[in-house]
Amino acid sequence: QVQLVESGGGLVQPGGSLRLSCAASGRIFSPNVMGWYRQAPGKERELVATASSGGSANYADSVKGRFTISRDNAKNTVWLQMNSLKPEDTAVYYCNCKIPLLSDYNFWGQGTQVTVSS
Repeated sequence: QVQLVESGGGLVQPGGSLRLSCAASGRIFSPNVMGWYRQAPGKERELVATASSGGSANYADSVKGRFTISRDNAKNTVWLQMNSLKPEDTAVYYCNCKIPLLSDYNFWGQGTQVTVSS
């Protein structure tokens, strides 16, 4: 099992910034992909950004140029720097750790609320 603990959510005004953190512990295997997904009320969970242990990153089109994902493999931690936040970024953000070819190796954090509002 892998445990994921997120932090850093909150309320921010449009145009503001937040930084989310996710620390993984437990039976962590490499290579893996860690990332962030979000779910707004009434909508399906969607990918925000992922980062592989090999260094590649992937972003949703809606956040490109505004969000940056980074990770520290030694600390099993991933961050999401969110700039120029918009009201449509409001959602619960979930951390994820997976090995794409191993369907059983797919773990989620409890989620952290991000609210963008004036």
